[in-house]
Amino acid sequence: MRIGILTGGGDAPGLNAAIRAVARRAFQLGHHVSGVQNGWAGCLEDGLIREMTAQDVRGILPLGGTILGTSRTNPLKIKDGVTTAMRTLRHSGIDALVAIGGDDTLSVAAAMHEAGFATVGVPKTIDNDLSVTDFCIGFDTAVGVVTDALDRLHTTASAHHRVMVVEVLGRDTGWVALMGGIAGGADLILIPEFPLTLKEVVAHLYRRRGDGKLFSIIVVAEGVSIPGVEAESREGDADAFGHVRLAKRGVGDLLASSVEHETGFETRVTVLGHLQRGGSPSPSDRIWATRLGACAADLIMAGKSGVIPIRRDGGVQVVALSDVIAETRRVPQDLYELSRIFS
Repeated sequence: MRIGILTGGGDAPGLNAAIRAVARRAFQLGHHVSGVQNGWAGCLEDGLIREMTAQDVRGILPLGGTILGTSRTNPLKIKDGVTTAMRTLRHSGIDALVAIGGDDTLSVAAAMHEAGFATVGVPKTIDNDLSVTDFCIGFDTAVGVVTDALDRLHTTASAHHRVMVVEVLGRDTGWVALMGGIAGGADLILIPEFPLTLKEVVAHLYRRRGDGKLFSIIVVAEGVSIPGVEAESREGDADAFGHVRLAKRGVGDLLASSVEHETGFETRVTVLGHLQRGGSPSPSDRIWATRLGACAADLIMAGKSGVIPIRRDGGVQVVALSDVIAETRRVPQDLYELSRIFS
């Protein structure tokens, strides 16, 4: 059997660990592996699929990014895209595919399965917003980056008595902002699930000053809307899945300007951006990417399709791809309320 591997969507620390696990498990059982370059784009263009050897995956466990490359190409938005992808894979001798990605990549994987091509997923998204699974590749590392940044910003915020606004990843959910904010001791966390108004943010800052706390750290998810903060038309272009480039929106800059204007408190903004995607994966990301990748290879060899291995209740379980992409996994209220204890 020949197994294809692709990584789609935004890059994330731990992707290479998953690629390595799929390939090593396949090689161990005497099967062949092909790498599909640049995500789903590699299934739509010629010359982007090549055979992989054990040498190709040697030494990649600690590497960030993805040795296969990635893209946000969406075959579902291209005429006969799924049919073309299947034809390209079959022309390269690929019998089954492991697609590593988030809801966009996995939605295409589900369509491939429905069309009759054997496909198994592996959950990857820094936003950690896939349903059912407790783990998505890249999330733990991103939270670590946010935590480290907040540790560093606390000292300079304290020295200058400033308000520090830290913009982090999070299009529709606030998992990175909330978990990184709690771990890093943020004073206020703004996430899409529980939006605060500018008036509430300002009241929070005045209360802290009244209590003798002369600095504040505010973490804000990039996709949050803040009533009272003037939005500017800096949305930028949307990708093939309809997602606007939030880096152009600049919610951190907008909030910082509004806070300084309303309070007179010196305010600075730090946008962590792609720092959250780069660098070596954390031990947790390495271990779980390895476990899920190896399980994905086993599922393929067992003749399974339309399924995905996930982390749930401390172990690996297998569910339908459709379950994982059914809805967005949002931050629950009890976890958000925990963060408010420390505001």
